[in-house]
Amino acid sequence: MTQLVLRTLLLYFVVVVSMRLMGKRQIAQLQPFEFAIAIMISELAAIPLTEDDKELIHSLVPISVLVACQLAISFLSIRGVRIREIICGKPTLLVRHGKMLEKNMRKEMYTINDLMEQLRFYSIQSVDDVEYGILETNGQLSVLLKSSKRGVTPEDLKIETPLECFDHDVIIDGKLIGRTLQKLNIKREWLDERLKEYGVNDYSQVFYASINQDGKLSVQKKGEYLE
Repeated sequence: MTQLVLRTLLLYFVVVVSMRLMGKRQIAQLQPFEFAIAIMISELAAIPLTEDDKELIHSLVPISVLVACQLAISFLSIRGVRIREIICGKPTLLVRHGKMLEKNMRKEMYTINDLMEQLRFYSIQSVDDVEYGILETNGQLSVLLKSSKRGVTPEDLKIETPLECFDHDVIIDGKLIGRTLQKLNIKREWLDERLKEYGVNDYSQVFYASINQDGKLSVQKKGEYLE
């Protein structure tokens, strides 16, 4: 039993490292060859766990080869557009000026139902509202609405807007994020005074706290909102 647990932990670590080497993209963003490699790695990792006569080497060597192949293919894809097109393919135009392109849809085996489902995902009810619909190489549909159907932006109205940025995490689940204070050049004394205004005397009482671009502190205490 102990040996099985150790095998499982080792293979889990190997699979996690392998996936990490393949990059940070989500499953929906993987190219077909990357998705195939991910499935093969998971299958290979299970071999020593389900077959007692198989050694770890029977999984580690093939996994290493697959990761090396994936890194090599990714490197070649980065080197040139032509190589990338051969390996990953090219995007396909499915909708142009509100009209579906039948030939391209048949070529990609993309049905009308598939297209309408994806449009609904973008909250688009009619294909007439679409200027261009492009099927990307990873299978994701990119949609550009007609200009008359897009929402009005401040730029359209000639309104200048301030530069925005993400809030900075200060406390997460009772733990102070010291690097945030250093980055923002904020002293702990200032933070402690602001927390007292929320009735907080100890960081452990805080579920989450952040500072926005204007220097305003937002605090949610533990147990404040359970549902």
